[in-house]
Amino acid sequence: MASRCFDPSRRLLLAGGGAALVLAGCGFKLREAPNFAFRTLAMPDSSAYLKQLKRAIEVTGTLTTLPMTQANDAEAIFDMLGESRDQVVLSTNSAGQVREMQLFLKVRFKVRTPAGKEIIPPSEITQFRDITYNETAALAKENEVALLYRDMTTDVVQQTVRRLAAAKSL
Repeated sequence: MASRCFDPSRRLLLAGGGAALVLAGCGFKLREAPNFAFRTLAMPDSSAYLKQLKRAIEVTGTLTTLPMTQANDAEAIFDMLGESRDQVVLSTNSAGQVREMQLFLKVRFKVRTPAGKEIIPPSEITQFRDITYNETAALAKENEVALLYRDMTTDVVQQTVRRLAAAKSL
């Protein structure tokens, strides 16, 4: 008859408890909703990035977005300074056909008060992804490019939310 201390369910319980103690001891905690220095933010929603940013901000529940027509009623104003997408050829084959490309997404913005005081100075966030290219699968690669740009937009939105939360005062 086997001893009770070698029971698989007991070992699993002890391992889980040990892991919880280790994580608690190192200061680990789940990410919380960000705290913003302002409660209302006026922002445009003229691009996919801005629409996704607006949704990400509203999900936090701690910040309300307003349309730019109500900018004077907001505590802060999000100014979009630029958004660009670009593709650069990294390599070609001996026939001059593209084999590898790099995709870029660059977003520039600033945040200010209605009076004009800068809360976040002009900032730039850049993301890039490498992609192989094959002419025989052009349609599939086109879909892959769209997927990569969507992924980069999500990353830029998350970085923007963190930068908005890092602003400590108006």
